[in-house]
Amino acid sequence: MDLWIIRALLFAAILVGGYFIQPFGHNIPLTCAFSAVLGFVILLIEVRIRKFSIKTLLGAALGSILGIIGASLISLIISRMSFMTPQTETFVQLLILVVMTYVGLVGGAHKGEYLDLSSFGGVFSDSAMRKLCKVLDTSVIIDGRVADICKTGFLEGTLVVPHFVLRELQQIADSADSAKRNRGRRGLDVLEKIKSVPGVAVQIVEKDYPDVKEVDLKLIELAKELGAKIVTNDFNLNKVSQLRGVDVLNINELANALKPVVLPGETMKVFILKEGKEYNQGVAYLDDGTMVVVDNARRMIGKTIATQVTSVLQTTAGKMIFGRFPEESETAAANQQNRPDRRMYEKPPALPRNNNEEDKERVKGR
Repeated sequence: MDLWIIRALLFAAILVGGYFIQPFGHNIPLTCAFSAVLGFVILLIEVRIRKFSIKTLLGAALGSILGIIGASLISLIISRMSFMTPQTETFVQLLILVVMTYVGLVGGAHKGEYLDLSSFGGVFSDSAMRKLCKVLDTSVIIDGRVADICKTGFLEGTLVVPHFVLRELQQIADSADSAKRNRGRRGLDVLEKIKSVPGVAVQIVEKDYPDVKEVDLKLIELAKELGAKIVTNDFNLNKVSQLRGVDVLNINELANALKPVVLPGETMKVFILKEGKEYNQGVAYLDDGTMVVVDNARRMIGKTIATQVTSVLQTTAGKMIFGRFPEESETAAANQQNRPDRRMYEKPPALPRNNNEEDKERVKGR
């Protein structure tokens, strides 16, 4: 809103200046029309410049300066030629100045991405800018782990939340689907937690790109403009950002890097939860969600066993650990179950006889 007030004041200043200066004499309508067109052109250039990155602006400025210097040298040579009339010489010099300035401006803006801003130092340092800002994605806000990372102090600086990301979170929170509604509300709660973390500043940016429809592409354009990194857990956004030259902080990659290292030959205790796909396999899970596939552990479902790690496989979905339930333990358990009870083969003890039976034997003996 403040920016539009400044623009209106600038446009009014151009109109008032044109009215008092009167570049076309006493022709007031022509003066006002020229001032209005000039004001609109200046505002249009200002709006377009805001969408360019610092590299593009610096490249355009350097290219324009080089173009003007080149046009001045060429004009100096033309002024020493005597075969041109003064009117023709002035026209040629003006034409060369316009053409050289335009070519330098366009060429410098196009090649500006190849500039190394770190050589300028200070506020133009590209590495310094990238350390200051991180742009949050919708998925990483809903995920919620970014708030815990901020509390630990590993993610500091300014966290930029674009207005179009907030709008997407609000749409999800207002969804008719209860699952989506809960996810959207959770994302808004996570933002409140992040704002309360000391040492972390959350900045809401009103910047939008009407020409770009997808939110992921808008995030990439904003990150390129700010020279910032994108914090996300979206696999596709991660790949597209890397192709577009934008650095990404992936929460899933951080979680995989923090998982405990398990080497083949080590022994670990796991709880066999279910049956595996292959014959006589059991499946267990670690606290971080890592799947552990154990051979010879099908009969141990619902029990905690000690398994020996045989191999570790890193996949795109995460890490998988393969182990083996020791054969001696299995054999001992099987023998314990199949061993017959010795009481089946023992002779039952004799029952005690009462006094009446003893008296009858005495009578028969007599």
